[in-house]
Amino acid sequence: MTYARNIGLSASEDRIEKLIAERLTPGADKAKIDARIWDLFGEEWAVMFTDLSGFSSGVASFGIIHFLQIIHESQRILIPSIDRHDGILLKMEGDSMLVIFRNVAKAVECALEMQQISADYSATHEPAEQIRLGVGLGFGRMLRIGDRDVFGAEVNAASKLGEDIARAGEILVTDAVRCAIGEKYRFTPVDEVPSGAKAAFRLEVLLVE
Repeated sequence: MTYARNIGLSASEDRIEKLIAERLTPGADKAKIDARIWDLFGEEWAVMFTDLSGFSSGVASFGIIHFLQIIHESQRILIPSIDRHDGILLKMEGDSMLVIFRNVAKAVECALEMQQISADYSATHEPAEQIRLGVGLGFGRMLRIGDRDVFGAEVNAASKLGEDIARAGEILVTDAVRCAIGEKYRFTPVDEVPSGAKAAFRLEVLLVE
């Protein structure tokens, strides 16, 4: 099974590298090659980026080993929620996670549960050991390369929302997420709209069970 999985990943990467190289050839029909790439790798996903608020400043105060512990604990308590909501964890980089979901509603539900888990954990720990989570969500067509990475405007927007704009306890979403979810939740506009999104919103309250 592991061997077959590695073949699948390398095959995807090899194919897109060849198409990109072909695209760089003088006189190449870039529009045609782009269409082939989207046909091969274009898929609709909800994408989540998480970030631990205050990580950089905390490292300066408490040291990197302390925050390796915080990262470990955040993964221990949050990854089971990703599994419960059928998310696929593609990457963990430092204090951030990249997760994709086929179902945008499950992505939102997972984000809400992760915030509740973080709040419950923090309520029983001293401030230096609390898990203060920020989440960004996007939704739409993107390029998925094996199980390693995704690329697209909604990916970029969700990354900016989750890693740079969201404060502790916040779930920020693109307009595409808000439109896909409908009236089940209340949203408040966010002034800073990341590149790749028409608008951005803060998820406020669950209105309908």
